Formats: sequence, C-alpha cells, structure tokens
Amino acid sequence: MEERIYLGLSDLLDQDLTSYEYFHSLPASIRHTLEQEDIRSFSEMQQIVARQKEK
Repeated sequence: MEERIYLGLSDLLDQDLTSYEYFHSLPASIRHTLEQEDIRSFSEMQQIVARQKEK
C-alpha cells in the first residue's frame, strides 16, 4: 500500500487522524521541530521524531 503524500504538516494533521493524534502526543520541543520541517507523510514524521529522540 502506497502512503499518501500531503501538502505539508498542516494538511497532514487536518486530513490524517493518526498523524494528528501522534503529533499532539509528542513533547512541545519535538512538535516545534516538526513545525520547522516540510513534513508530508506520517512515516516522514516518525523518522524525524526518531532522530530527535536519539539526540
């Protein structure tokens, strides 16, 4: 199954409930980092979060 690509973070959060819930479960510092990125999919969001947690 191919993952849907969105226009950006706000579109992703508006259109995908899983992404919205995941985003809002994260600490504010990670949410801020995600807001600075051009996130267009749930898997991309997960990858960035994983990198942030490794730091």
